[in-house]
Amino acid sequence: MEDLSPRPGDLEHIETASRDEISALQLDRMKWSLRHAYYNVPFYRKSFDDAGVHPDDLKSLSDLSKFPFTVKTDLRDNYPFGMFAVPREEVQRIHASSGTTGQPTVVGYTKNDLDVWGTVVARSLRASGLRRGDLLHNAYGYGLFTGGLGIHLGADKLGLSTVPISGGMTPRQVRLIEDFRATGITVTPSYALSILDEYAAQGLDPRKSPLKVGIFGAEPWTNAMRREIEEAFDMHAVDIYGLSEVMGPGVANECVETKDGLHIWEDHFYPEVIDPQTGEVLPDGELGELVFTSLSKEAFPIVRYRTRDLTRLLPGTARSMRRMEKVTGRSDDMIILRGVNVFPTQIEEVLMQVRDLAPHFQIELHRKGRMDAMRVLCEACEGVGQSGRDAAARDMAHRIKQMVGVSVEIHVSDPGGVERSQGKAVRIIDNRPKGD
Repeated sequence: MEDLSPRPGDLEHIETASRDEISALQLDRMKWSLRHAYYNVPFYRKSFDDAGVHPDDLKSLSDLSKFPFTVKTDLRDNYPFGMFAVPREEVQRIHASSGTTGQPTVVGYTKNDLDVWGTVVARSLRASGLRRGDLLHNAYGYGLFTGGLGIHLGADKLGLSTVPISGGMTPRQVRLIEDFRATGITVTPSYALSILDEYAAQGLDPRKSPLKVGIFGAEPWTNAMRREIEEAFDMHAVDIYGLSEVMGPGVANECVETKDGLHIWEDHFYPEVIDPQTGEVLPDGELGELVFTSLSKEAFPIVRYRTRDLTRLLPGTARSMRRMEKVTGRSDDMIILRGVNVFPTQIEEVLMQVRDLAPHFQIELHRKGRMDAMRVLCEACEGVGQSGRDAAARDMAHRIKQMVGVSVEIHVSDPGGVERSQGKAVRIIDNRPKGD
């Protein structure tokens, strides 16, 4: 793989500033953000008042723990524009969730917000190894989802040539990567595997593709998946993190020269990690739920937003700003099976170790007698016969039992038998009786 490390002069000053300088900037911006939210969003005024706190109570960064959390239902309860801190006429962009599990969550951006968003995404793309003039194949979805348009903002600011292809139509994805000679791709990791399958279907060697770097996000993925993709494409694979409620893509990103966790752009987003049960703030290095407070957002400030993503905070390495470990899962995606906590990323990690199985899977939950049971749906590699499939299934079941501590069924289908993702992967199918 090509060395894509930054050149002298590539980085912004704040990326290598001292921790004292970063903390001073954070405190100044946090005071502004809390006051902005309190005086302009009725929800925050009531939330702070009910908790007995005022923005003026913030004297140090640690004082943030006195303020109440914000959760997704708060956003839904204030649909559509109740969380906006500026008049609707000053909002230049509106994005929203799909609303498939309830009322959509709506977020807005002023002109300045869009400029900040473009800046942090450009910083993320540059940290990934892209440079002005590179051609980016943007396969994140365009529309109300923040992925496609958020990446596009940063690509424009960095000076990339962007192909706004969005998701789907996988044969055309491969054709345009090859014909346009894309040097970078932004896509979910599960859809990257679908693109990899299409390379094989077209008889093309992905290692000869023009891609130098893949920037993957929108769903948890493991380092085992990283190794699989890097080996298959002979390119760097780095992680990007974001969520609409905080900004969109570009809240944090791995640096291509280290790939040791995602540097959070702390000049705009203040992170905390809390105990998911008690809400207590945990020291850096301890695993818990990630919480964010925006420091510079005008239209849609967010205070102590519980992301449900599980990670830990670590010191900076390639940049001064702190890192977050790769997300291991979400507290609301955790499967509790016979008293044992199971995450889809654990299943993925095991799957990547089993010979003769392709890296596609889904988890099916069902009822067996009076007990919940789990079946892992996966598929064989091309050319693997029935005896090889049976051996792979036994191997995987044994590894899961060793790692997680529960017995599961393994169902190995023909190649292509697992439903492919056109965006975010659907990992869990819950077929248990409703209302139990």
